[in-house]
Amino acid sequence: MTALDLLNRKRQGAAHTREEIDFLVRGVTDGSIPDYQISAWLMAVCLRGMTPDETLWLTQAMAASGEMLGLQTRWPDVVDKHSTGGVGDKTSLVLLPVLAAAGCRVAKMSGRGLGFSGGTIDKLEALPGLRTDLSRAEFEAQVHRLGLAIAAQSAELAPADGKLYALRDVTATVDSLPLIASSIMSKKLACRPGQLVLDVKVGAGAFMKTLPDARALADAMLAIGQAAGIRTSAVISDMSQPEGFAIGNALEVREAVEILQARGSADVLDLCRALACALGVDDIDRTIASGAAFEKLRAMVAAQGGDPRSLDDPSLLPAARLRAPLPAPYAGCIAAIDAELLGRAALALGAGRAHKGSAIDHAVGLVLKAKVSDYVDADQPLLEVHANDETRLRQVLETLPAAYTFADGPVEPPTLIHAVLPAG
Repeated sequence: MTALDLLNRKRQGAAHTREEIDFLVRGVTDGSIPDYQISAWLMAVCLRGMTPDETLWLTQAMAASGEMLGLQTRWPDVVDKHSTGGVGDKTSLVLLPVLAAAGCRVAKMSGRGLGFSGGTIDKLEALPGLRTDLSRAEFEAQVHRLGLAIAAQSAELAPADGKLYALRDVTATVDSLPLIASSIMSKKLACRPGQLVLDVKVGAGAFMKTLPDARALADAMLAIGQAAGIRTSAVISDMSQPEGFAIGNALEVREAVEILQARGSADVLDLCRALACALGVDDIDRTIASGAAFEKLRAMVAAQGGDPRSLDDPSLLPAARLRAPLPAPYAGCIAAIDAELLGRAALALGAGRAHKGSAIDHAVGLVLKAKVSDYVDADQPLLEVHANDETRLRQVLETLPAAYTFADGPVEPPTLIHAVLPAG
């Protein structure tokens, strides 16, 4: 058996055996299969797909490629949340402190941003001094002591997935259902929480563009979770327009803080309510209003070496040097906002990674001033661009008008929650 054999089989549309999947994952983990062959295999999977069995075997092999934390054994009540990614997706920054303040024990290992979709770890690292590279001992101690830890996927946890995750970002193989499902769930199997809720995004700003595809992804991950003995539920949420108003790392931290201070985006809070409910946690508004959720976030930031004063005073967060509005071309109701186009604009500004290992500018991004169904006057700002490079700012401003569609009459806002799939 060779890597070339596996490439040929998948290129021709054949299904792999479990032994072939194990061989591939071993080669990814120990480096015996070079990146160019792995990249070719990823593209073949993207084009040819995988069977449910192949997806399950890939997930299990990636989970077993490194440490297995087994959090469920130590804390049967430990919970986790994961999103499939979208534009302006800062739900974890709000929901996880809320859950911890409500009495849940929350342990989340997270990845970095892929393509135009930002990552929770990238957002957290906008906070001065905050560490996300926690050791296993540090991670578990913080979960035990504080009830909340969010850390970057370590080199020891599902290392095969870590390598595939980075390659997918730079080989146009991000939006493959089996690769998304196995990547997300391999980390969950390695950590093994007692309960998991999945936020599966659908729409222009998500990797799944249609409801049938989003439902198929949710079903695939639910099946993997069930097979692993993790109580798994899912919420299918809308990403036809950006989540909330901020797009970009420090900007999204600011918006999350506003929500935890009982002000800010209503749609983010509505989504958090649905996700919390799927985990059996009700009345998160009371937890937020009490200030307990914000204090839990402050405690986590301090525990991970960050400066909690940056949560109290947003001026301490990274800020862009340049700001420019995008004026509405004429009066009317906003009928649609292309979330992916806005996400790619933020990527072009430097908010995400165009290349494997490239640096991120935590300060740049976009802040929406109006959303779908809002009426705007001619020249009223649709959004504000935050940039640190004049050329990038000018180029992005030229592309952004294409993201907006207008209507003469009233427009209904998009449905936020498309489906809730309870744990079986």
